[in-house]
Amino acid sequence: MDAPKIDLRIRDPRLKEWGFPRWGSSAAAGLDLHACLDEALTLAPHSPAILIPAGFSVLIRDPDWCGLIFPRSGLGHRDGLVLGNSVGVIDADYEGPLMISVWNRNADPAATIHIRPGDRIAQLVFTRVTRPVFTIVDALDPEEPEPRDGRGQGGFGSTGRR
Repeated sequence: MDAPKIDLRIRDPRLKEWGFPRWGSSAAAGLDLHACLDEALTLAPHSPAILIPAGFSVLIRDPDWCGLIFPRSGLGHRDGLVLGNSVGVIDADYEGPLMISVWNRNADPAATIHIRPGDRIAQLVFTRVTRPVFTIVDALDPEEPEPRDGRGQGGFGSTGRR
């Protein structure tokens, strides 16, 4: 599988000082994304999500690929910094500046999160896209009106925890 050729347009010159673009290790899946802020930012718990510029644009072009923005694991687990939209999707034809929606999920009102200019706050993963060919049907199996194994009868989360 050939890797896509992707154009990056650096919009914030500080990214070069911060070492962008780079992966945290030779086997890392996610490209580190920096907070391109002009001054430090404090996020109060459960305050509205804030958009932080990533400082660059990306043009994937190949519709068989997309970019996904994920939170950094340690910041999410340890500090409570998560993405306001859970996962950001970058379509192959999007050319605008990348923005990172961040949110402080902490319940403790004293658990503020401080983000400084240049902090690595998210990661960008590139992955393949599959577009299935759909067939519209009246039933999923015309011979059987109900699911064979009962799956889906209890709704969302119906299979339990174990």
